[in-house]
Amino acid sequence: MSAIEAHNLRKTYRSRGNKKVLSGLFKPDWQYKHAVEDVSFTIKRGEAVAFLGPNGAGKTTTTKMLTGLIYPSAGDLHVLGYTPFDRNYEFLRRIGLVMGNRAGLNWDLSARQSFELLQKIYDIPRRVFAARVKELTELLAVKDMLDTQVRRLSLGERMKLELIGAILHDPEILFLDEPTIGLDIASKNSVREFMRYLHKKGKTLLLTSHDMNDIAEVCERVIVINHGLIMYDNSMQTLNKQYADIRYARMEFSDKTPTREFLQKHGKVVSLVNNTAVLGVNKAQTMRVASAIADKFPLQDITIEQVPLEVIISDLYSRK
Repeated sequence: MSAIEAHNLRKTYRSRGNKKVLSGLFKPDWQYKHAVEDVSFTIKRGEAVAFLGPNGAGKTTTTKMLTGLIYPSAGDLHVLGYTPFDRNYEFLRRIGLVMGNRAGLNWDLSARQSFELLQKIYDIPRRVFAARVKELTELLAVKDMLDTQVRRLSLGERMKLELIGAILHDPEILFLDEPTIGLDIASKNSVREFMRYLHKKGKTLLLTSHDMNDIAEVCERVIVINHGLIMYDNSMQTLNKQYADIRYARMEFSDKTPTREFLQKHGKVVSLVNNTAVLGVNKAQTMRVASAIADKFPLQDITIEQVPLEVIISDLYSRK
């Protein structure tokens, strides 16, 4: 059985176009907005999948349907064999949800008190509960923060404890919505390492993030949604292969900087700021192009890079 099966999923919101108090009751002039139009995908158990899309694409709406927070207007949806919006207790025991912009732990309690509450809600055996708290707080280096009121924690500390709270009951699927938003570099690395740890333990991960390093370091497959429709669904490896013949030449000029018009004769100008230019060129032509440019505009430094993942994803967003 697959972890998630979604077929022709749709979510339509209705709002009243006629805002007048009296006539609006009898002639409401309903307006319809399709947040999700026709979405189908299957996720196997144990997969780590990135679920991406620009703002307003439908990804948050889809995630809410997958977790049972809202019900679909049409289509078939099963998660671990359950219909999410039935809110079956056994279903809720088998999923975890982390939303980076919303608190899951009670701000007025300490993390330990919040965990104790979760232990009661999910009926976790005391011995198992104690062992998990010990293991997870040591892995994320937050053991000394258990008795601090949640509101007094830094964002990075709180997000680590939010992650622990989401998996204390040992869910099979973890939905992660912007888990590293606003974190510093060290905290982001800790959270990414922890997500990789969970994946190795066999957890199914569905990750939504605007930070492409989260995606590159954790996920093996990418689903891109835009305009309420699936635009791409394939492995990270396949996605990168589509751009394997392109390289970015980052050139820093020591004296005079070439014009955009000159650079366009040799490749795609990605950026031109002050004395630094980034040029997209064919992999086989990289050195020839760099040499031709350096003959007329002496280079101080040059770096050849693969196409950044954020550029690849941005390109997917622009497709129709």
